[in-house]
Amino acid sequence: MKYTIGVDLGGTNIAAGVVDEQYHLLAKGSVKTESERGFEAVAASMAKLCLKLVADAGLSVEDIDSIGIGSPGTSNKENGDIIFSNNLHWDNVPLARTIRKATGVESVVVGNDADCAALGEFVAGAGEEFSSLAMITIGTGVGSGIILDNKVFAPANSVAPELGHTTLIYGGEPCTCGRRGCLESYASFTALIRDANRAADAHPESQLAKIREAGDRLNGKNIFDVAKAGDETAKELVAHFIDYIAQGAANIANAFGVRAIVIGGGISKEGKYVADQIHEIVKNTMYCGDMFAPEIRMATLGNDAGIIGAAALASHC
Repeated sequence: MKYTIGVDLGGTNIAAGVVDEQYHLLAKGSVKTESERGFEAVAASMAKLCLKLVADAGLSVEDIDSIGIGSPGTSNKENGDIIFSNNLHWDNVPLARTIRKATGVESVVVGNDADCAALGEFVAGAGEEFSSLAMITIGTGVGSGIILDNKVFAPANSVAPELGHTTLIYGGEPCTCGRRGCLESYASFTALIRDANRAADAHPESQLAKIREAGDRLNGKNIFDVAKAGDETAKELVAHFIDYIAQGAANIANAFGVRAIVIGGGISKEGKYVADQIHEIVKNTMYCGDMFAPEIRMATLGNDAGIIGAAALASHC
């Protein structure tokens, strides 16, 4: 039996798990990242967590075939160094070599965290029957990962694919990356909340405005809730938001020819209510959509996607 460890390295937490050949999680756990401690301390915490989980799974280090690490930022595909990660304040750090030395596991592979989430859904989640898929994660920003012909699409020493920073509307809303009109500046929850506050200002009779009057802040959940309850202002707002996501999905389908697009993040809880609308728009707007429109699926693995995808890195990179 082949066992691997997947590590989902985040700015707040380090989550990890031991998986078997069928990508079943045998043991998982997490510790605080506390990146202000510096690279060596964070790497030591990561290695210690991996070794603990091996023991929790009733295994030894000799049973572990590889460790995969999904990290924010840009990594060197060949040697596993992190070239740059603004979230962790790392610049050219030897992550793979450090974890290899600290754990005794010879094969340590490093990839982008969004790519790992996509890979997790590919091998064990919403897209496991496809040979290619894209995943877009709707959160504070818009993350993305691409799987083509059973391999992670990750050009060496590159930040690509950053599909959230492709232009949706030229000269549109400002984006955190410095450009204007990016997909992220329309299809993220940050953008939805911005537009909901504008709509509440313009329509004081709306339920959106009443939420604020009650002293609550607008968020993705209450915006969708009042839209589904029939508030006209919220319904129009959510329809535009879903359309933005769908237009981005259509661009991805045109560019990569994937057979499925998996939607992750909090919006995945909306299920078919959102997925069916996105599919219909993609089918009607992408090139030859009647023949080539991809399946639209909502992510199913939740927070485990990054762990499972990282564990699968060695065999899919």
